[in-house]
Amino acid sequence: MTYTQKTQALVSGIQEWIRCESPSSSSEGVAAMAKLVQEKAAEAGLRVEVTSIGDEVGPLVYVTNRAKEDDRPGILILGHLDTVHPIGTLQENPCRIEDDRLYGPGSYDMKAGIYLALTAMMDLAEPNATPLPVDFLMVPDEETGSHASRPSIEQYAANAKYGLVCEPARPDGGKCVTARKGTGMLRLNVKGRPAHAGMQHEKGRSAIREMAHQVLALEGMTDYERGVTVSVGTIAGGTVTNTVPGRCRCVVDFRVPDMDAADGVIGRMRSLRAVDPDVELDIDVELNRPPMVKTEASAALLQMAQACASKAGFALEDAPMTGGGSDANFTSAMGVPTLDGLGADGDGAHTLNEYILVSTLEMRQEFWAKLLCELD
Repeated sequence: MTYTQKTQALVSGIQEWIRCESPSSSSEGVAAMAKLVQEKAAEAGLRVEVTSIGDEVGPLVYVTNRAKEDDRPGILILGHLDTVHPIGTLQENPCRIEDDRLYGPGSYDMKAGIYLALTAMMDLAEPNATPLPVDFLMVPDEETGSHASRPSIEQYAANAKYGLVCEPARPDGGKCVTARKGTGMLRLNVKGRPAHAGMQHEKGRSAIREMAHQVLALEGMTDYERGVTVSVGTIAGGTVTNTVPGRCRCVVDFRVPDMDAADGVIGRMRSLRAVDPDVELDIDVELNRPPMVKTEASAALLQMAQACASKAGFALEDAPMTGGGSDANFTSAMGVPTLDGLGADGDGAHTLNEYILVSTLEMRQEFWAKLLCELD
């Protein structure tokens, strides 16, 4: 296929970023990615700050066109530098173009998304080039829950009028996201009583047997009509086959559409009781991403974004609520009108067939430029 010079430039830049493998598990890889972002933003005259937020994760990158004395609430763009793909994935999913698809690990989720937003911002580097100051925060640990970066996200969100998130557009049309389920985790440890399985079986209290009861209770909390899912994701217990197992543990994922549902599920989990009175349960449950609920303010923001998308040459549709969480959950929960899924159009997130659609890149970048110029 033949592309314009601008599209070819976008492809070249995105390919460079894809080839910089930056899994969450490699702070060095994420740091290398942060350096690429820092260099490109600084070349355009944007103010850049790179901050360490811990030894176990890469750095946080903050880019802005905000004048130093300008403390007005502005536009907060969020993106992440990390991917789920381990070092070496390029060998299995090499960076290449086939037909209209640009393949490569992290291409869709979400290197192309942050590249499009940043290059749009580069043309607006001067303070007051946009009606509102623009702050772009790129975090190193979104794929593992944003545990280290959440305080920084919330710090910047406290001075944001709007939130725009570079997560990939939904497949089959490039829809954006205005609602996400909240995500939570339960760690359940069962303490039974070990005993010889042959000679003193009656003296044992099986932690695995107790866990079987608890797994059924937990999975039974799923309510599809309410939009609640509970999934026991991992389980481990016992020591050797000829011993009644004295320990068992599991980790549970749960998703909720709103805070009422979250409170209900968490309350039920904390109320779990052992079926065997001689067995102990240790329950640790948390909601690590609050639900992103569509509000009147975010609906109004969507209308403005749709007008900008139309001017850029495509229709921006609103996707149904998605079960996956993102950093948009944090800004939305703070009352900041937030749109997510504004990144590249493509498919295959977290797979070895991840790709973006090259023919949409120029329109998507123009959309970002128009949106930053029209929000006030």
